[in-house]
Amino acid sequence: MTDAPQEPRSTGPAQLDDLDREIIARLHENARIPNVDLARAVGISPSTCLARVRSLRERGVIRRYTAEIDPAALGYTLQALVSVRIRPGARHLMEQISDDLRREPEVAQLFFLGGTEDFLIHVRVRDSEHVRQFVLKNLSANPAVALTETNLVFEHHTALTPGLRTVL
Repeated sequence: MTDAPQEPRSTGPAQLDDLDREIIARLHENARIPNVDLARAVGISPSTCLARVRSLRERGVIRRYTAEIDPAALGYTLQALVSVRIRPGARHLMEQISDDLRREPEVAQLFFLGGTEDFLIHVRVRDSEHVRQFVLKNLSANPAVALTETNLVFEHHTALTPGLRTVL
């Protein structure tokens, strides 16, 4: 279940205290934690906790709640990162290429880059033939694409990292 994203109400970084940071860390671990359990875990009353979470949403710190789906459970047992370089004369097509790629069901994430490559595409596919077909159909067949490079993902971690925990 996802909620509609909330737009931040302020410009610049949100001002967070230690309690806000603890609430964020707990919600990141389990977005479905009942408010009463979250309140108990961070040592405050349920009404205070609810107000804190509501404030974090209103300030745009919490944008949405979502389920993390295991792609392998759906038959997508292989992940790959595909870097893409667009031909210099086709740079005006980058927005259209990006829009087209985001519509493809295999695309888990799409990054628009500054540097040597223009895009980095994180795809989830059934097998190596599926990633090959994705690249051929969506990239190699496009005359605006100068170069692609595909790298297989052996492990993918999305958990709150110790580095991010220190920021919180």
